[in-house]
Amino acid sequence: MRIESVSIENYKVFKRTTIKNLHSMVVLLGANGSGKSTFFDVFGFLSDALQNNATIAINRRGGFHEVISRGCDVKKDCIKIEIKFRNTMSEKELSPLITYYIEIGFENRKAIIHREILSYRRGRYGRPWRFLDFTDGSGNAITNEDEYGKEGTQEKRLQQKVTDSDILAIKGLGQFEQFKVINSFRNLLERWYVSNFKIEHARNISDTGFSTHLSVTGENLAQVTKYLYDYKREIFDEILEKLPRRIPGINKVEAKETEDGRILLKFQDEHFKDPFVARYVSDGTIKMFAYMILLHDPNPHPLLCIEEPENFLHPDLLLQLCEEIHTYAEKGGQVFVSTHSPDFVNGLNVDELFFLVKNNGYSTIKAAIENDMVKELAKDNGLGWLWRNHYIKDANL
Repeated sequence: MRIESVSIENYKVFKRTTIKNLHSMVVLLGANGSGKSTFFDVFGFLSDALQNNATIAINRRGGFHEVISRGCDVKKDCIKIEIKFRNTMSEKELSPLITYYIEIGFENRKAIIHREILSYRRGRYGRPWRFLDFTDGSGNAITNEDEYGKEGTQEKRLQQKVTDSDILAIKGLGQFEQFKVINSFRNLLERWYVSNFKIEHARNISDTGFSTHLSVTGENLAQVTKYLYDYKREIFDEILEKLPRRIPGINKVEAKETEDGRILLKFQDEHFKDPFVARYVSDGTIKMFAYMILLHDPNPHPLLCIEEPENFLHPDLLLQLCEEIHTYAEKGGQVFVSTHSPDFVNGLNVDELFFLVKNNGYSTIKAAIENDMVKELAKDNGLGWLWRNHYIKDANL
């Protein structure tokens, strides 16, 4: 599954913007406060609304007045989000483009989902099938989804009503296998991941337990390392083989269970005979190792968001990290990254780079490839160098 475009209206700094032609790796540049984290939060907001309801999702962000863009009329204006994606992709054939659209207002201290639509498009010009179409809590869903695209097929619909108007229709219908399109989008929102890695959490000696995925803060790093060692040895060995290139001076990492039932993460420095535990190695070593664990997840997240990966990493490691993220994305996961690092940006293709421009309090997102000068200069120069030397003029450092 891959997102191809996102349109946002009246959500915080985004009065109206669209980012399109998205690849498996997308990198956002922008000054502090320009909206990089807010763009990631669009998915967090939808995820919170899915797991709870839209009212809770809004209140967690300070209330409707804090979420809707400045200058909007809270009694009339709505938050609008549209995401276009494809379920599967191959070199020979693209799967149909799917569009999810939601429109949310606020009345009597409560969110109201005025419109929620999930649709396929039949070819480039055909009328789309609306697999889900709800207005103010009532609507219908197509029940003969498997017949989509067959000549002469007529839509069969099931009328439904959610228990409250701030509940997403995909929350209930996405649990049933017959609604495959709805289920796939629900899975994206449930399994999206935004990295909020904390060095001090990863240094902790973890209690014995079982963790298959790295948490967003990284406190279960030792547990996931041991899981890969015990159950996914080929992946663990692949990480070990890369370590001397990715983390200079380190040639071995082990996760050992102690007699009192705890796990020690031990790093072996090529210059020392004995390994040393995680709390004694550098912040950059811990963080790079955590990224290696995250990017070698046996079951990749459909959408992985990483904010400012350059923190605590030496500039020379950033091109290598960019390479690892590319590899992850090529295996099927989509990655959005926000950064201030020219060194990281130097590892990108021009069609992967986007930048945020803020004017009069509102931000828009622009594609580097749409700038003819940048596109031409990128043939012979690194994008980070172009950014550092102000050839990408709107993306302020």
